[in-house]
Amino acid sequence: MKSKRHLLLFLFLIQQSILGQNNRNEIKDSLIHKNYESLIQTTLNINKDTVKSKQYAEAWLLKAKAEHNWKQVTKAYHTILFIENKKERLKYADSLITAARKTKDIDLIGTAYLTKGIIYYSKNEHQKALDNYIIADEFISQTKNEYAIHKIKYTIAQTKYYLGFYEEAIALFKECREYYENENDRAYLNTIHSIGLCYNKTNNYELCSYYNNLGLVIGKECEDTDMENYFNHSEGINQFFKKNYELSISKLKEVIPSLQQNKDYRNETVANFYIGKNYWKLNQKEKAVTYFKLVDNSFSKHQYTRPDLRENYELLINFYRKQSKPDAELKYINKLLKVDSILNINYKYLSRKIVKEFDTKKLLKDKKNIEQSLKSSNRTNLAIIILLSSTIAIITFRHLRSRKRYKIKFEELMNEKGREQKKDKKTNDKKEELDINPDLVKNILQNLEKFEKNKRYLEKEMSLIKLAAYLKTNTKYTTKIIFKYRDKKTIEYISDLKIDYIIDQLKTESRFRNYTNKALAEEAGFGSTQNFTKAFNNRINMPPTYFIQELKKSFPI
Repeated sequence: MKSKRHLLLFLFLIQQSILGQNNRNEIKDSLIHKNYESLIQTTLNINKDTVKSKQYAEAWLLKAKAEHNWKQVTKAYHTILFIENKKERLKYADSLITAARKTKDIDLIGTAYLTKGIIYYSKNEHQKALDNYIIADEFISQTKNEYAIHKIKYTIAQTKYYLGFYEEAIALFKECREYYENENDRAYLNTIHSIGLCYNKTNNYELCSYYNNLGLVIGKECEDTDMENYFNHSEGINQFFKKNYELSISKLKEVIPSLQQNKDYRNETVANFYIGKNYWKLNQKEKAVTYFKLVDNSFSKHQYTRPDLRENYELLINFYRKQSKPDAELKYINKLLKVDSILNINYKYLSRKIVKEFDTKKLLKDKKNIEQSLKSSNRTNLAIIILLSSTIAIITFRHLRSRKRYKIKFEELMNEKGREQKKDKKTNDKKEELDINPDLVKNILQNLEKFEKNKRYLEKEMSLIKLAAYLKTNTKYTTKIIFKYRDKKTIEYISDLKIDYIIDQLKTESRFRNYTNKALAEEAGFGSTQNFTKAFNNRINMPPTYFIQELKKSFPI
């Protein structure tokens, strides 16, 4: 009897589901006959009722598709995209771009790519966001829509800020500032705030303070005080770096109530972290830990973190280690591992730049155990001596063999054998043809020639993203064209240009031969001395120190 009732209930639910679907289809069918103006107005006027709003928007979309009205299809997709739940938005963004391209309207196409970039940005996929912004810029820059042009510049600048390219972000924000000054007070204030944040990241704390104070003054002139707390928040953090710890605490504590009222847990978390760091610097560790725990509570509740907040857990671990509280120490070690997993996904381009404190406690313990073990056995000591002697002999042999190889390579290089062939820019004809518009390829190659001629590759930490921006294209096209016409992967191409420049300077300018590897690395725009020496070795199969030593022998001053 029970099973019969369950079966009847199951059939009833299926029937209701089918009826519900039929009702929704009937509603859509009846709405399709309305005109566009009516559908659009109703969709926008009832946006609080997402179910009804979506019905009208989908009817709008169906009507536009049936009539092959691609401009209306584009507008309908754009509306549905922001009604739909966040998980589905990317799918609709692809449909939006497809529809926009069918309109052949460069303004609509550019806006579609901009929208997709914004969606990626909201998902913390900053590289993908930037790729779409660059494509959007290719289209919008051809229009006279100054507002859209500067909106894209602002979004690109914002993304570059999160990727760590602060100087590039500042340049773009300043362009936006000039435009927004007479166009949009809120956008103008947002831009000033962003410039201040960038200057803080580049350690230019005085300029950061200047822009924070400027924002407060302009906000009062515009009678727009909504941004006041954010300028004070930025300045509170900036004062920490200026070592004005008491002032920093005062400013940050002042803004927290309004952040809580606005439910802005992100900036509240950052404020609590820097209040904690101020107390830590003032050697008030117990107070500091109270605020660090607030940061941890926010992470537990919202899973929110960012690169500078990672230190919150390093400080908590150190605090409880000194307190000899292993349970608390283990708790925050586990939290730090979780934080790292999120940073490696959301901030993978910045995570490699985070200075991480390594746990040396175990290493010291291991070292002590090894030393005690060595003292306990003369036989072991003898074995180690023999092993060390053998190792030294092998290293010496390899060193002499390398020196001989370096000598041959140096003579070849000075006679210009091999290297010119390696430097030749050749088209890789064996590879399949590029699926890129020939006119676009021509423009990119012209920009590439300018890039090489003007030695833009010497810029600090030149990357695929920077190169793509210079070539006015996206990273995908940049990679394909470099591989096709320079027969190299992009990073290798940039690295080789840097090294070739340094080699030429060493050969022609005697003062360069007195430079340290660190100075040469900076001259070529490498991020570190290690990267420079590795690239130099890869390029000519010898270290820079040997090459310079042989140059000095060949050309004594």
